[in-house]
Amino acid sequence: MLARNPLVEAMLNPQTYPEPTGKIELIQTHISFVFVTQNYVYKVKKPVNFGFLDFSTLEKRRANCEKELQLNRRLCPEIYLEVVPINQSKTLKIKGEGKTVEYALKMKRLPQECIMTQLLQEGKIDKKIIDQIAAIVAKFHSQAQTNSEISEFGSLRTVKTNWDENFTQTVKYINQTVPKADFEFMQTKINSFMDTNKALFESRISDKRIRDCHGDLHSGNIFVTDKICIFDAIEFNDRFRYSDVTADVAFLAMDLDYQKRTDLADYFIAQYIIYSKDTQLKQLLPFYKCYRAYVRGKVV
Repeated sequence: MLARNPLVEAMLNPQTYPEPTGKIELIQTHISFVFVTQNYVYKVKKPVNFGFLDFSTLEKRRANCEKELQLNRRLCPEIYLEVVPINQSKTLKIKGEGKTVEYALKMKRLPQECIMTQLLQEGKIDKKIIDQIAAIVAKFHSQAQTNSEISEFGSLRTVKTNWDENFTQTVKYINQTVPKADFEFMQTKINSFMDTNKALFESRISDKRIRDCHGDLHSGNIFVTDKICIFDAIEFNDRFRYSDVTADVAFLAMDLDYQKRTDLADYFIAQYIIYSKDTQLKQLLPFYKCYRAYVRGKVV
């Protein structure tokens, strides 16, 4: 049960909204309140600071709403609509009168039954859909921003820092969720790969394969309707998006493997390589699949 929160109570009241809402559903995450109405979704960031993200002030929450809008319009311009103020006068109102006390990201509502994870479970994802996703992702990567700052996130130094962070954060779970032998095996193999592939990481930078990517590209963030929508790119920490494009490809491929659709994972990789002409990607896929699986295991 939520502690009494005037903002949440107001957002559960249809009178707060500028359009008819129907039944309002609240979905709560660690960092957001998400209010689902009959046609729209309003996402309000919680005033939290976890170090890797900081929503502790109204201005920071506004800025992150704007950034989330901007980043996700790259792949879903028709879904991500606008950032709206929530104003306080006699009552709280979206785009009302009085002082702005909060901001919300307004999005078009899509049917939950069209999320790719659900469709995979129902056997409704085929190679035609995977081909479309591969084409979209390859085009997205080709147009995504890159510069010297972004490229640094593909350097061996930064990649090693990310892995060291993973191992440091999970060492306390040895023999609880991961056997010691498995932990040490992964650590040895990962470090060995990095030690022997310095030139490969350097060539990825020179080939401009380090981009401002999606950062959370798995089946739970893909709507499949008459048009494919890849949503919920990470906005709160650039470090989680700036990466080798292989990291995005590996995330979805790993997810498909996990859901016992290795056939679709392999097809996605093959089609992505055709569209992107990034044949070198195969050399890094196992490395980044392992990275994505490790992070996924760490956070879920």
